[in-house]
Amino acid sequence: MSDIAAGSEDALVVVDLQIDFCPGGALAVSEGDLIVPLVNRLLALSRPFKAATRDWHPAGHVSFQAQGGLWPPHCVAETPGARFHPGMDADRVDLIISKGALKDADAYSGFDGTRLAAELKSRGVRRIFVCGLATDYCVRATALDGRSEGLEVVVLEDAIRAVDVKPGDGDRAIQEMLGAGCALEKSVDIPE
Repeated sequence: MSDIAAGSEDALVVVDLQIDFCPGGALAVSEGDLIVPLVNRLLALSRPFKAATRDWHPAGHVSFQAQGGLWPPHCVAETPGARFHPGMDADRVDLIISKGALKDADAYSGFDGTRLAAELKSRGVRRIFVCGLATDYCVRATALDGRSEGLEVVVLEDAIRAVDVKPGDGDRAIQEMLGAGCALEKSVDIPE
């Protein structure tokens, strides 16, 4: 059996697999929708606890360009673009974590201002498998914060995609995660 077999001390963290981050969305990540089948395979695993993060911004959020932020309006709470990708098996998710919900505070990490760390610790989770969107922002921040929380972190390189605002941002994010002690594996190598 593989040493990356998902067990009872593991959790899957699906980062921001939302309509606005997929092709056709307000802040589309190239090929972001191509990870949906891989994420669904992971969500179908029986052993790990499954969490999914989502941007859940108020209108006029600090990250939006009109407020001086980097991004066009995206993932505004209760709008269609903030929903999980329709192909994602969201009914298999045990815990939904909303982030970036305060108007004047940005939050790339699923751990930033949320109960994710407490929920994982209460379940005895020691290792997280991270997948989702986008490699160079929310996946990166979530993985690094997972390490800061004392968790082992495995980033599933085939089930992430980068924004690449500057060419190579995704690759640089992967190197940063590796440098922080994250492991890099393929989701298809996790046995069912």
